[in-house]
Amino acid sequence: RVQLVESGGGSVESGGSLRLSCQASGLPYRVCLGWFWQAPAKEREAVGAIDTNGRPKYADSAKGRFTASRDNDKEVMFLEIKNLKPEDNAMYYCAAAGGSWPSCEPHEENFDFWGQGTQVTVSS
Repeated sequence: RVQLVESGGGSVESGGSLRLSCQASGLPYRVCLGWFWQAPAKEREAVGAIDTNGRPKYADSAKGRFTASRDNDKEVMFLEIKNLKPEDNAMYYCAAAGGSWPSCEPHEENFDFWGQGTQVTVSS
């Protein structure tokens, strides 16, 4: 079965950086992967998606400080966040598409498998 496990979250001071990881297993082939975040009392929103060739697309709110990458051989995806701000406080989730679709867009409806999330806490 497909499993996605996030790691790398933690408590950091404002202005710091973090690198989140998402280890995938059980995927029958390479698929579109995505990062999402959910701040307290808010809806889950997209950070970005990265296609099987490693090309990312970001949500408008995430452009500039977020960098997604993937290592297909190791089935792992990364999200580097620079210059963290208190508003980045959120649970960060990775997701995988359930099939090989022609496009890889950061929209929830495109993803079928989800990790449990990793918490990022930014102190000012």
